[in-house]
Amino acid sequence: MVVRKRKKYSRFRGNRHYHGSHKKARGPGNRGGIGQAGLENHKKGYMQKYDPDHFGKHGFKRHFSLVEDIRTINLKELDQMVESLKEKKLVAEEDGKIKVNLGKIGYDKLLGDGKVTKPLIVEGRYFSRVAVKKLEEIGGKAVKI
Repeated sequence: MVVRKRKKYSRFRGNRHYHGSHKKARGPGNRGGIGQAGLENHKKGYMQKYDPDHFGKHGFKRHFSLVEDIRTINLKELDQMVESLKEKKLVAEEDGKIKVNLGKIGYDKLLGDGKVTKPLIVEGRYFSRVAVKKLEEIGGKAVKI
């Protein structure tokens, strides 16, 4: 036999059964505070279960004066730029090879992505291992300043 029972939500419509008038159940005080309020006190169990890393320090941030901004360029980009750098007289020819100073063109590090078509002598502060290998394969070299 089917039990015919009135649904609970219809009985509590219009007023909150645990607060009397529905106006009394409004506001953040009924929820225990706004947002993250109470995570150390009355919402501690919630915090431990769902957000255990909420409190405390995580990682570190170095002072901006200690962080060095290294500007990088890939071999393929440098290879494409050589002709325009010749016109601007920012590169020199040495023993049939083109000598490029990365500092003069605004870069600190040479990376090894792409192919090199011309033998280059590249002067710079930093080089990746792949970049040095590719330069030496084609007859160029990397010179650390």
